[in-house]
Amino acid sequence: MRSVPFTRPTLIAAVELLEQHSQARFNQMVLRLGLEDEISTSTSLSVANKCALLGRIVVQRAEAVLDTLEGSMTLGEAVIRQAAQLAQQHATHALQTAFARGLARDGYVLTWDDYGPNASIRAALPGDIHLPQTDDEVHQLLKSFGFTTPLGHLEQAIEAHTRGDWAACNSQLRTFLESLFDDIARNVRPQEAGQRPSSENRRALLAEIGFLATDRNEWTQDGKNYVNGLFKMLHTEGSHPGLSDEDHSTFRLHVVLVTARTFLRRLAYGQ
Repeated sequence: MRSVPFTRPTLIAAVELLEQHSQARFNQMVLRLGLEDEISTSTSLSVANKCALLGRIVVQRAEAVLDTLEGSMTLGEAVIRQAAQLAQQHATHALQTAFARGLARDGYVLTWDDYGPNASIRAALPGDIHLPQTDDEVHQLLKSFGFTTPLGHLEQAIEAHTRGDWAACNSQLRTFLESLFDDIARNVRPQEAGQRPSSENRRALLAEIGFLATDRNEWTQDGKNYVNGLFKMLHTEGSHPGLSDEDHSTFRLHVVLVTARTFLRRLAYGQ
């Protein structure tokens, strides 16, 4: 069985976009998805109510595999592809914007070619990153260690990204990463971490005990290292209009998730 490449918020955004279907087209889609026994084709039930039923089904059974004209795929992917057919190039309405942002967080983009009006989905990142799975693993590890403060900041960052508040997303990402290293230091050396007056001092402690690797330039005495460089990038402030700001905020979210997973795995498994 294929793993689900799309997260719950993206699936919900896709279902909401499908409300633009007419009754006839929605009923045809239900047949293609093999859900005719669960979602009535009666026109007495509004498309919005049918979407509500579809939404409940897809979030519960996103991993279920079905056969389509494009081949075997999960129900979640099939619904995403159906929603993409309603996307319009250069459209800026709220439903499509939310769908596109969800795809971006999951590492995918909508693309159009010269041969037809329908969009297609393609990966925006190398496949081995597995961004949705990374996000889920980070959340699970944060919960397993009881790191409630960084978990709260990460969830606020994702919420801010969802509503397009790039400045708030960027700020929460930096605070998330700072509180994550603080909690890691308190986890491995609680007494010493409590004596360190700042977050940077606690990160230095992690290097002193070998948690941050100096031989791989994760931390160095001259400050020219990966962790410090990432914090400097995350510290840049200001909201700029246009796609570039959305792309950069999404890039920050991706980098922070992958970085957090690396160090949480190291804490959990010694990797």
